[in-house]
Amino acid sequence: MTNKELFLEAKRAMENAYTPFSHFNVGAALLTEDGKVYTGCNVENSTLGATVCAERTASVKAVSEGSRDFKKIAVVCHAGEVTPCGICRQFLYEFGPSMTVVFGPDEDNLKELNIKELLPLGFRLENDKHTIGE
Repeated sequence: MTNKELFLEAKRAMENAYTPFSHFNVGAALLTEDGKVYTGCNVENSTLGATVCAERTASVKAVSEGSRDFKKIAVVCHAGEVTPCGICRQFLYEFGPSMTVVFGPDEDNLKELNIKELLPLGFRLENDKHTIGE
């Protein structure tokens, strides 16, 4: 799947965003190593702390369906370009420390960064060992 195709999937997912407080709609489309695509949007909550980002929505859908190897994620918002927040960066790092993040103001002006570039000292537990930035 091309970056543009993945970005357009994220854009479609953004249409379902529930953002009565911030009005900041975000969509995400996650491509797994086995070629499946999972989409998500942000869902706000009156408590604000229970709000779930689009990237985590897509990731949780993937994991709940048995996917664990993340290859690439596209992120889009209605107000221009956006990258995953800090919580989402760490969350994504857990499942794909070498994955690519695709973003941009529109499908014709896309950029990509590796998740390690966005979170250079991300951490995860592997085989009961804590690793940082590996």
